[in-house]
Amino acid sequence: MKRYSRTLVTTAGALALTALAAACSSAAPPVPLPSPAAPGDAATAGSGATTGSDSQDSVAANTALWAKWGLKPLVPAPAPPLDRPIKLTRTGKVPVIKQVPTDQKVVFITVDDGAEKDPKFIQMMQDLKIPITMFLMNDTIKDDYGYFKPLQALGNSIQNHTLHHPAMNTISEAQQQNEVCGDQKILTTQYGTAPFLFRPPYGAGAYSSSLNEAVQACGPRAIVYWTETMEITGLEYQTADRKLQDGDIILAHFRGPSELKGESMTKMFANMVKRIEEQGFSVARLDDYIQQS
Repeated sequence: MKRYSRTLVTTAGALALTALAAACSSAAPPVPLPSPAAPGDAATAGSGATTGSDSQDSVAANTALWAKWGLKPLVPAPAPPLDRPIKLTRTGKVPVIKQVPTDQKVVFITVDDGAEKDPKFIQMMQDLKIPITMFLMNDTIKDDYGYFKPLQALGNSIQNHTLHHPAMNTISEAQQQNEVCGDQKILTTQYGTAPFLFRPPYGAGAYSSSLNEAVQACGPRAIVYWTETMEITGLEYQTADRKLQDGDIILAHFRGPSELKGESMTKMFANMVKRIEEQGFSVARLDDYIQQS
């Protein structure tokens, strides 16, 4: 029987994350090895069958890529579950997700806003293949929509984070719908896929029933919060034990030296990955744990 530490996917009305009133502040299945070549099959023997030496070389090359960024390789993520634990429907009230129900030792990284557009971060993601989910806000990405396309090409989905980043419970119902629908339309046009997730600026502290109705009207099918936040030197935890739990969602931001006391986006991201590696977790792709119907 699977274990779940908490009730993890709730309806919007059941979530009250008062500790998140601060500013808002995505693993392929294993590839089967080729069948052993028949004795004397010269064509197969010379066609790239994996040898022990090849495997060692591959591990060494991967380790070197991680070391380039001052990191040790993360534990590979397990294959996504065939029965995806989060199931979204096309109609009705939008559920709120804070944590993914799973007994796999995995966490999920989400990256918000889009103000910092460091080319080195794209190179980092291309080297390390760490899956992320991007919640983009139009005000911060409109000067360079193209920056996020190489990240999207790695399989990282782009999701909705409003047009202007307001506290949604401080604006009218019509304005809330404009914020969500406006960003939905732009992101769909720019990136070719309609977002199916929405993250409200400032998290649960700015939640309202009218926001749920706005999200329903605009297309996303779930509201996503978080359980840890990326900080300059690592992670800020919500729990007293200051440990990651199976299925935690981590909030990060596209931020640079001007907001990070001179630190770079890549260094901040690396510090967060170190905290994940130290606790023996893999990073999985959030989309792989969500079923849309």
